[in-house]
Amino acid sequence: MIRRARQITLNAALATLALSALFGAPSTVAAQDRETVRLWHAYAGAEEEALKEIAERFEATHPDVDVELLAVAFGAYAAKLEAAIPTGRGPDVFIDAHERLTSYRESGLVRAIPAANNAELFPATHLAALSAEGTLYGLPLSVKCAALYYHPSLLSSPPSSLEALVEMSLPEGTTPLVFEAENAYYVAALLHADGGAMIDEAGDYGFVGDAAERTLTTLTEWTTRGAIPEEASGELVKRLFASGDAAAAISGPWLAPDLSGDDWAVVPLPPFREGGLESEPYATVEAIFFPANARSEARGQELARFIATGAGAMIRARTARQVVSARDAVLDPGLAADDFLATFRDAGERARPMPTHANMRYTFEPATRALRAALRGGFAPRDALASGARFFSDVTRPLPERRDPMFALVLIGLFLFGLVVLLARTARDPVRRAAIRDSLPAYKYMAHAFVAVGGLVILPLAVGAAVSFFSGRGRDLYFVGFANYVEILTARGGDLLGSGSFWLVLLVTALWTLANLTLHLVIGVALALLLNRPSQALKGPYRVLLILPWAVPSYVTALAWKGMFHRQFGAVNEILIALGAEPVSWFAKWSTAFSANVATNVWLGFPFMMVVTLGALSAIPKELYQAAAVDGATPWQQFRHVTAPLLIPSLAPAVAMGAVWTFNMFNVVFLVSGGEPGGGTEILVSEAYRWAFTRSSQYGYAAAYAVLIFFVLLLATRPFAKKLEAM
Repeated sequence: MIRRARQITLNAALATLALSALFGAPSTVAAQDRETVRLWHAYAGAEEEALKEIAERFEATHPDVDVELLAVAFGAYAAKLEAAIPTGRGPDVFIDAHERLTSYRESGLVRAIPAANNAELFPATHLAALSAEGTLYGLPLSVKCAALYYHPSLLSSPPSSLEALVEMSLPEGTTPLVFEAENAYYVAALLHADGGAMIDEAGDYGFVGDAAERTLTTLTEWTTRGAIPEEASGELVKRLFASGDAAAAISGPWLAPDLSGDDWAVVPLPPFREGGLESEPYATVEAIFFPANARSEARGQELARFIATGAGAMIRARTARQVVSARDAVLDPGLAADDFLATFRDAGERARPMPTHANMRYTFEPATRALRAALRGGFAPRDALASGARFFSDVTRPLPERRDPMFALVLIGLFLFGLVVLLARTARDPVRRAAIRDSLPAYKYMAHAFVAVGGLVILPLAVGAAVSFFSGRGRDLYFVGFANYVEILTARGGDLLGSGSFWLVLLVTALWTLANLTLHLVIGVALALLLNRPSQALKGPYRVLLILPWAVPSYVTALAWKGMFHRQFGAVNEILIALGAEPVSWFAKWSTAFSANVATNVWLGFPFMMVVTLGALSAIPKELYQAAAVDGATPWQQFRHVTAPLLIPSLAPAVAMGAVWTFNMFNVVFLVSGGEPGGGTEILVSEAYRWAFTRSSQYGYAAAYAVLIFFVLLLATRPFAKKLEAM
C-alpha cells in the first residue's frame, strides 16, 4: 500500500512537471505569504467585468498578490469611505469621481500621488482636475459625460436640438427622447444651456431662479405631452432605447455595453433649445485614489498604475467602453479608429467639469427632490425649486458649537464611582456572596451568551448613544452635549410639524405601524381561519402559496412592487386602465405614496401572522367547539367566546414583534417610495439613515435619532410586556 502511494505521488509530480513545461510553472507562493490589496469601486455591468479582468491579469503577473474587489453602492460610497479609512479598515486604493476630492482632502482621507512621469502618461486637463494647491491626488482613469444616442432608422440625421427632437413626427408608440429627467446630473446639462448652474463658485445652491424655472417648466411640459417618459430610471432608459421604443436617449458611455446590433449611433449632446446655447453636461474625471492608512501601500500603487495605464487601460476601453485617460491607449490605432470613443472624447472636451466644492455632493438630493415634486404633478416648478433650496439650507446649516466635555466627564465619573460603591457593598454582604457562589455554575453556562449579547447588542447601543453627544461631518466629531437632541426635538428651529421634522416623521411612522399591523393581523387571522376549516380542500398548496411572500427577500419584493406602481409602465395602472379608471401617479401625493408602501409591506407581513395563528389554532382543543355547538353557539359566537380569547396569548408576542419590525421597516420605505413626495413618507429609521449616509455624514445627529427611536419603541412596547407578564 505504501509503495502504491509513493507511485501515485511520483506520477503526480511527473505530471506537474510536464504541465509546468508546457504552460509555465504554477505559483509556489503559499496562501499565507500572499499579500492582499483591497480595491473599492462603485462599478456595475461591463465596467465591473473589466475591473475583474484587470485584477486577474495583475494577479497573474504578481503571484504573491491577491486583489480583493468590493463593489459599494454609489449612494453610500463616500460615507462608507469616510467611516472605514480613518480606522485602517478601508481599501488600499479606491475609484471615485474627481468632484469629491475637496471633501476627501478636508477629511484627510486621501494622500498625494508619488512623484512620477504623470504628465507624460495623462492629459494635463485630467491631472488638473485631480490636483489641489499644486499637488496631485489621483491617477485619472477616464472622462465621463452624457451624450445623445439615437436610432438612424428613426432619425435620418442627428437632431439640431433637443427641442426639435421632441417635435419630430415618429411612428406611433415611439417615445422621442428618454433620459432620467428626475436625476439632477442629466438635468444639469439643460440648466447650463438656459444660463443656470447647480452650484456657484462660492458653493451656494444654484438650482433656483429664472433659469431653473425655465428648465423645469419645459421638462414638465415634455412629460405631460409624453415626449419623455415619466419616472424614468436608468434601467427604463436602457430598456426603451435598446428595444427601439425610444428614438433617442441621453446617457453616458456606460449605456453602450448593453446595446446590441448596429442600429444606433451617438453624438455630443445638441443644444437644449433651437438656436440657444450649447448643452453642457457635467464632465467627470474618474480616478483611482490612494487612501490614508492603507495597509498595502506599495502594492496598491502598483495596482493603481496597472489599472490606469497599459493593459489595464486597454481592457477598460475595449470591454467597458470607457474613454480612458492614458495616452498610450488613446494613441492605439484600434482605439483611435473607434467612432464611439472618439465621440465621447469630443463630448468630454465640450462638457463642463463638475465643481469640486465640498457642497457639490449635497446639491443632488435637494435638486432631485425638486425635480420629482414638479414632474410628478405635485408642485408648481417655482414651489418645487423653493422647497429644494430650503432643504439644501437645512442640510448645510452650521453645526452646533463645540462644548466643554468636563461636566459630562464629571457625571460619568460620579456614575462609575457609585457603581463601584454598589459593587463593594454587594461583595461585603455575606448573603449575596453566598448566592453568587451558588450561582457560579449557572453563570458559566450563560457566559458565552452574555459575551455575545454584550458584544453584538449592548456595546453597539452604548457606542451609538455616546456618539449622539458629538457632532461633525464624517469622522471629524467633537463634543456638543445634548445639542443634537435639542435640534431634533425643536425641528432645527423650524415648524414642529414642518417637512422633515422629527415630530412629523414620528406621526407618519406611528400611522405606518398602526396601518400595517392592523392589516397584518386582520388578513393573517382571516386566512388562518379559512385554512383551518376541516372542509377546506388543498390546504397544503394554499399554505405554501400564502407563505411565499414571506420567504422572498424583502428587498426583491420591494423592487418588484415599485415597478408595479410605475406611473406609465406599471402593472397596477394597467389594471386601472383596463377597468376604465385613470392611471395614478403613485408617488406624486402623500396619500398614494403611503398607500403603495403599505400595500407592499402588507404583502410581506401577513404570512407571519397567518403562520402564528395557524399554530395557535391547532392548540385549541376541539372539544370546546363541540361543547359550544351543543349549546347552540353560532360560528361568530364560537369565534368571539372560544377562538379569540385563546388566540390572544399567542398573538400578543407576535403583535409586539410585528410592531417593532414594522416600525423599523427600512427596505420598503427606502426602495418603494424613496420617501417621496418630498420626504413625506420617510419613517424614523430611514430619516436616520439619510442623515448618516446621504446628508453630509452627520453621524452624531443620526445617532441621536437612533437613541430616540430606541426610547420610543421602549415606551410603546411596555404595555405589551406588562400584559404578557400578567398572562
